[in-house]
Amino acid sequence: SAYDKYEDLIADPEIDLVDICLSNDQHEAVAIAALRAGKHVIVEKPIATDPKAADRMVAAAEKAGRLLMVAQVLPFFPEFRFAAECIASKKYGELRAAHFRRVISPPKWSGDMSDFRRLGGWGIDLHIHDNHFIRLACGMPRAVQSQGLLQESFVNHVHTQYVFDDGPIVTAVSGGICAEGLAFAHGYELYFDDATVVFAAGTVGGEWCVDRPLSVIAKGKVQHPKLKGGAEWCSAFTAELQTAVDAIRTGTPAPLLS
Repeated sequence: SAYDKYEDLIADPEIDLVDICLSNDQHEAVAIAALRAGKHVIVEKPIATDPKAADRMVAAAEKAGRLLMVAQVLPFFPEFRFAAECIASKKYGELRAAHFRRVISPPKWSGDMSDFRRLGGWGIDLHIHDNHFIRLACGMPRAVQSQGLLQESFVNHVHTQYVFDDGPIVTAVSGGICAEGLAFAHGYELYFDDATVVFAAGTVGGEWCVDRPLSVIAKGKVQHPKLKGGAEWCSAFTAELQTAVDAIRTGTPAPLLS
């Protein structure tokens, strides 16, 4: 079914789950309305541009007894799933250091995305992907240290170091200040005891460019692991939504969408 107004959608008794993909500054009102209507909610990251708004959303979910899930899609991308599995299994030994990158040029293609104020800053909107993944794969850091570029008090570019007492050295860079022509780029470098794992890709000059396909470099040789998951561009998003559906069916919050 299609609806002209979201109020009609959340009033439909046949709907169990509402997926909110609006601009970040519009998440709160629709999420709380859906939760109060008895719907489970999955909302795009970051869930709000103001911590107090996020707290209100969490409180509404607790009061309604419904799941409030965050659409953190990065762990569902095959290259990042592989990275997380390598860290958890220690198949190449301990992770000693890691660096993550996620950068864009100002997104003129979208009226909503182009206004960094509505997003809470391009840096925040992007950085939360790798923040979530690092927390998931490496554990909770004792502290973080960041240096960023502000525009009208919003973070539009940021470099962060994550401090682990007994863990790896981890850094990440995110932001929206690339020159036009570098629309998007992401990837990582992981330094294990017995191997280095690298991946880099992005949209350069209007074309998708894989700078470095997923590569495991060990003992002087380079291997390109066969990845799990679908090959379609939307496969990660499909897996993310299926995880949300499974969480509702089992009544158990999904750690990947926490």
